[in-house]
Amino acid sequence: MPEIARILCPVDFSEASAHAIDLAIALAGWCRARITALHVCNPAYMPVPGLPPPAERVPPAEVQRAHDEILKCFRPATAAGIGVDAVVDVGQPVRHILSRAIHSSADLIVMGTHGASGFEHLVLGSVTEKVLRRATCAVLTVPPRAHATSKLPFARVLCAVDFSDPSLAALHLAQSLACDAHAALTVMHVIEWPWDEPPAPDFTQLPKEQAAALAEYRRYVETTATGRLSTLLPEPVQQRCAAHVRVSHGKSYVEILRVAGDERADLIVMGVHGRNAIDMMLFGSTTNQVVRRATCPVLTLRK
Repeated sequence: MPEIARILCPVDFSEASAHAIDLAIALAGWCRARITALHVCNPAYMPVPGLPPPAERVPPAEVQRAHDEILKCFRPATAAGIGVDAVVDVGQPVRHILSRAIHSSADLIVMGTHGASGFEHLVLGSVTEKVLRRATCAVLTVPPRAHATSKLPFARVLCAVDFSDPSLAALHLAQSLACDAHAALTVMHVIEWPWDEPPAPDFTQLPKEQAAALAEYRRYVETTATGRLSTLLPEPVQQRCAAHVRVSHGKSYVEILRVAGDERADLIVMGVHGRNAIDMMLFGSTTNQVVRRATCPVLTLRK
């Protein structure tokens, strides 16, 4: 298991975040990590000159109730001897989550999702999406228990690789996780074509020479991708965690979710790109879609 000494778990006391709490506690016990349990009160207000800042306008009793509710939610952790720091902040959730992650030296953020399409259905709305893109540590998003198909310890890990630096960093993390957990590891790459796949083009509908050229090019692209994936898996890793590679054709998020379902993955690991316009577009079309639709936890890492 990678070195995880501190886990940050933001909670909003919804049923959706309850499963994330369970997983955070289980991981903390596995890694012997300490948990920072964070609730952010985000009062709706319009700034008015002369009025005190929002933190001063949240009744102390409300802050205390949130603190007590955190302790109640993490009672199984304290009963198991896991250290828990209950924290209540007031203000903008993304800013406080990212700030707490830095100041607590978090190695991992564990957050829940509602498991429905649209980031408006994620716990804390667009907060999860922004944390995924901006966090400097790994982020584990967890679907609600009602949608979950995975279990601990992870027995089957799926890592999606597009050969970018973030995805290679994610692969390194996935290898460490799989080896330490003695889990099977599947490393996959999705080839996206300018036309919709699957199914593959009907070569009988193309002129003979064009069909032959396209078929040969497809074989070349798939063989090249398979070879590149294989070079990323050292022999000791292949033996220790039964690692193998898969190459799919089609829309990336669709294929990642399909393979995760086919292999009954307990965990999907992916790299997250940065913050510029192109990266946000890529995030929206792949990681975003996987996180919002996955029925198992998704571990993302931005490098």
